[in-house]
Amino acid sequence: LKSNPSNNEEKEAQTQLTKSDELQRLHSQALSAYQQEDYEAAISLLDEILAVCVWDAELRELRAECYIKEGEPSKAISDLKAAAKLKNDNTEAFYKISRIYYQLGDHELSLSEVRECLKLDQDHKQCFSLYKQVKKLNKQIESAEEFIREGRYEDAISKYETIMKTEPEVPIYSARAKERICHCLSKNQQATEAIKLCTEVLQLEPTNVNALKDRAEAYLLEDMYEE
Repeated sequence: LKSNPSNNEEKEAQTQLTKSDELQRLHSQALSAYQQEDYEAAISLLDEILAVCVWDAELRELRAECYIKEGEPSKAISDLKAAAKLKNDNTEAFYKISRIYYQLGDHELSLSEVRECLKLDQDHKQCFSLYKQVKKLNKQIESAEEFIREGRYEDAISKYETIMKTEPEVPIYSARAKERICHCLSKNQQATEAIKLCTEVLQLEPTNVNALKDRAEAYLLEDMYEE
């Protein structure tokens, strides 16, 4: 206003000031909702602010936390990826993205994100610890799949049993391992065991196409055509 004391400039300045006050009020409400664990309300308020303050990394990280609490990991990843670009050396964002991918069972994407964190800080304790875990699991899964490609089903079964011990905390890896063991048993003509394990997988995931196909193959081996 000092440099351009015209009416138009004054109107524009007043409008922006009013908007700024409104955004600060929304920000306080969003923080308050977050502290009271009302994540849905916090997300709604943060949506309003981020529509204007598009490049605010901190607000995106806060909304990502709310999405995680609300069980919407893919939306959290989207905000964290933006925050990783907006803020230099944002190791925390890469760590969180990697953890979410890991929990979702996407070990390959998890590995690539945690590597980004270590590129920024090779001594980052959390990232290094996660990196070791994901790399170990990744290597075991690759090795098991290689055995399957080579038709070495006994070795693949043994490797997938090791995978369940490597990661007992995240259920998706055990479920995937059981699905692949059921495949190996079916291919190895161990029909009874295959039917039992495929059924176990299908109790958890009734629409698991791979387990349905492998159980069907096992039923064929047993001449159980109706099943």
